[in-house]
Amino acid sequence: MTLRFFCIFALLFHNLTNLTPMKIKKTTLKAIAELIDAKYVGPANFPITGLNEIHKVEAGDITFVDHPKYYAKALNSAATVVLINKEVICPEGKALLLHPDPFDAFIRIMQHFRPFEPQTQPISDSAEIGEGTLIMPGSFVGHHTVIGKNCLIHPNVTIYDHCVIGDNVIIHSGSVIGADGYYFQRRNEGFKKFESFGRVVIADDVEIGALCSIDRGVTSDTIIESGTKLDNHCQIGHDSYIGHNCLIGAHAAIAGVTRIEDDVILWGRVCVNKDLVIGTGAVVLATSAVDKNIEPGKAVFGVPAQEVRKQWREQAALRSLPEFLKEYYKTHQS
Repeated sequence: MTLRFFCIFALLFHNLTNLTPMKIKKTTLKAIAELIDAKYVGPANFPITGLNEIHKVEAGDITFVDHPKYYAKALNSAATVVLINKEVICPEGKALLLHPDPFDAFIRIMQHFRPFEPQTQPISDSAEIGEGTLIMPGSFVGHHTVIGKNCLIHPNVTIYDHCVIGDNVIIHSGSVIGADGYYFQRRNEGFKKFESFGRVVIADDVEIGALCSIDRGVTSDTIIESGTKLDNHCQIGHDSYIGHNCLIGAHAAIAGVTRIEDDVILWGRVCVNKDLVIGTGAVVLATSAVDKNIEPGKAVFGVPAQEVRKQWREQAALRSLPEFLKEYYKTHQS
């Protein structure tokens, strides 16, 4: 199976699930325990095939948990290995890794299977570039990246390692594809970074404006589906999903793990909070801030965003308030 064929298959798989974890070469419970200096509960040869955060795990994965509030969720998740900081009863069919700092240990595992690879040339020898694609001077293409046919990569674009870009994609000058997610854990000594080991996957016929930033997934992928168009200065957070034929206006900021379904329009300077779903065909008017899920087909506006007609009625009422108060006081003083 060629790398190109594998990446096309990966794109199709992402379109169906949007839940792809970081897959690793098959290993065992004992091998991982030795790697991170952990105790283990379960058979030494218990198989491990992937890594992911608790909300995206599947069978064969390791997930981690370091707070009592989430112990039950992790232990009852689809993950078959749980990296945890407390001795608990191991659920049937699962295994445990016991470590005092699961967050750090999980990062060590990811760094082992996907270590940073320095690069000394603009386009990596391991990158695959499709026929007819133009990469203009000053651009950078990282290791193991695949770019499809007839793409146009304008000057000074940076495409990090492991990105997958489809056919007929245009990326304008100064954009960064695949930077780390903005993901930190507060510690007494400061902030501990959760390293990003996922990818950015961009499907066919996408256009990305100048000076956009699209962060890669932390343990899975950030995905932009076919036909979507981004204006300049857009920020797409880690592990987000943007559907087919969406329009994203300038200066839009979309936080991590957000799902934007097909045919959505976000006009300029829209902000979307993390972990939300914006339904198919929804429209968010300019300068709005979205803090709740939006139903399919709805048009919203405001801070916080709400149904357009409701927002306009409230604003009309506020504008009439000074005159109303003036008349009220005049009447009551007389």
